[in-house]
Amino acid sequence: MVYDDTGGAYAVRLWWMLRWLGHDAVAVMDGGWPRWLKEERPVSADIFIPESVNFNAKPREHWSVSAEEICNYFDNPEVRVFDARNRDRFRGENETLDPVAGHIPGAVSAPFAENLDADGNWKSKSELRKMYLELLDGSPAEQAVTYCGSGITACHNILAMCYAELGDSRLYSGSWSDWITNPERPVV
Repeated sequence: MVYDDTGGAYAVRLWWMLRWLGHDAVAVMDGGWPRWLKEERPVSADIFIPESVNFNAKPREHWSVSAEEICNYFDNPEVRVFDARNRDRFRGENETLDPVAGHIPGAVSAPFAENLDADGNWKSKSELRKMYLELLDGSPAEQAVTYCGSGITACHNILAMCYAELGDSRLYSGSWSDWITNPERPVV
């Protein structure tokens, strides 16, 4: 079980990394630490040291794509590219972290925060399924690639599609911060 206090933004990245390595027995706590506290569940300051086990990583390389692969998708209408950043960053109106504003050509805005309800809990499976079926526009989730600013919050959309039983989409882990390092790459 992984959790955080940021709407799952960091917990989902750990969830994705563990699954990418082949460790499938991992889940994200709905509502995270804030919900746990709100529901007055038990907490402890004790340090838990888990038992050591052997783990043989088997990376799922096909779950991660490079900038070059993204460029190859420009002419492929079956590949959907989702930008998990806030819409103002997608539009290039408020770039708070990177020196270049905008988005990858052909990308669709799919802010990760829209996976959550007003209380910071995950929307229902049916709500997420409806939302992502519209975004996928007939393409399977396996043909989708999600990016964000630095490869963290994009994992939120990947989990949302999994939770909605649409399948495992892929991550451009370098995301926007990597994309803009090459001035030859187009920006919208």
